[in-house]
Amino acid sequence: MTKADIVNEISRNTGIEKLVVQKTIETFMDTIKDSLIDGENVYLRGFGSFIVKARAAKTARNISKNTTITIPAHKVPAFKPSKAFILEVKDNH
Repeated sequence: MTKADIVNEISRNTGIEKLVVQKTIETFMDTIKDSLIDGENVYLRGFGSFIVKARAAKTARNISKNTTITIPAHKVPAFKPSKAFILEVKDNH
């Protein structure tokens, strides 16, 4: 499912114009992104959490050049579904 599919589905179910739904979804995504950039996690009860995970520095190998490189510590965004969300997906598959 794409963002356009989500916009169409919400518009069809609510009767709200597609442009309004699209702007709302884009603002929602921007708000989550900005919160994660600022180091704040986003918690949506019953759905899940958008969190920032810290990755430690590590050593990696470039096999083709037979060299070792160091990957510095960094942060990555992640999504952790709620227990209710996980159970719902498990029960439907």
